[in-house]
Amino acid sequence: MMTAAREHHTVPLSVLLKRELANERVEKPEILYGQACQSKKGEDFTLLKTECQRIVGDGVTTYSVFGLFDGHNGSAAAIYTKENLLNNVIAAMPSDLNRDEWVAALPRALVAGFVKTDKDFQQRARTSGTTVTFAVIEGLVITVASVGDSRCILESAEGDLYYLSEDHRLECNEEERERITASGGEVGRLNTGGGAEIGPLRCWPGGLCLSRSIGDVDVGEYIVPVPYVKQIKLSTGGGRLIISSDGVWDALSEEVALDCCRGMPVEAAAAQIVKEAVQVKGLRDDTTCIVIDIVPPEKPAAPLPPPKKLGRGVFKSMFRKKSPEYSSQIDKEYLEPDVVEELFEEGSAMLSERLDTKYPICKMFKLFKCAVCQVEIKPDEGFSIHVGSSDYGKLHPWDGPFLCSSCQEKKEAMEGKRPPGDRHSSDSD
Repeated sequence: MMTAAREHHTVPLSVLLKRELANERVEKPEILYGQACQSKKGEDFTLLKTECQRIVGDGVTTYSVFGLFDGHNGSAAAIYTKENLLNNVIAAMPSDLNRDEWVAALPRALVAGFVKTDKDFQQRARTSGTTVTFAVIEGLVITVASVGDSRCILESAEGDLYYLSEDHRLECNEEERERITASGGEVGRLNTGGGAEIGPLRCWPGGLCLSRSIGDVDVGEYIVPVPYVKQIKLSTGGGRLIISSDGVWDALSEEVALDCCRGMPVEAAAAQIVKEAVQVKGLRDDTTCIVIDIVPPEKPAAPLPPPKKLGRGVFKSMFRKKSPEYSSQIDKEYLEPDVVEELFEEGSAMLSERLDTKYPICKMFKLFKCAVCQVEIKPDEGFSIHVGSSDYGKLHPWDGPFLCSSCQEKKEAMEGKRPPGDRHSSDSD
């Protein structure tokens, strides 16, 4: 449970968005950002895009995107993901969505975009891989999708600390170790001979110490690209986001990273975090940091207050959930939000769980198109994402969304239902 005195309530998304749309004078917050990097291998890449536009009715609205791609075994996967991931995510979003629907559809579109990017890159038969931490900011709503061990943290204007990504290191994630072994992979340390084992836990074959990434065609398909996704709505006070590669987090705690740059503008803050990390452990790896301040309109940027002292257990349960109640009472109760509120959180590696939706299929997915790669499919050629699930016998033949045959093969491989030797057997470079 949260140890901070302030409670974090789950509030219906429609209520949160109605609050902003009800008053046309409400302006979007200002987005200030800076980045810094000290390079050892040249495999870290970033994506910094503000004022991305999308059409809503007769008008245009904007959102911002920030990505960090920490490559390994070469930079090809990181570069490819930087250049293609955003387009793949947007391609998975149905057109003509209002803001409420767009924000609600984003977590599922991120899953589809990550999987398509991985699938397309692997078909190029390049053996590099990359972690991804990808943040989309729309007004006060922040959606973060992540695979690997780069991290994204938030300090709210109220001084509370939030962890918006999840580490997919085998060393510290028991659920991922169990998933990989259940899918046919092996988990163990490097054997130096004579029974001696050294280093972190790794997945074999391949020796990767991560359980999720984009790329890594030379490792089993159980190293999946399905991201952990968390979506929150900031309080009206805004906050500061820090996205950094493991070069920072292997040296600094979240509290130290925030404290060492408190009161600094974003460029100086990013440089200070990188400097502190290198001073602690030396330049052993690419060390990259992005700092983003979400500043309320008509309010000058001010140093954030000292964070509350939180125990290590805070990251295991960041929010206290309440069951949503769509009623006028909630509208009245939450007219003036002053705390960070959770909208969505999911980390399952199963596509059937991640692409399922409580919303109408026609609003969340394009009819007669693969939910992952967006290729057109005939009504009788698609595979329901529920095929093979325990609930499949209870579903109708038309229950979607649907996958094309290629993405269905990808899904089966990620779930350990296809022999590793069959991987991309029909693909050509």
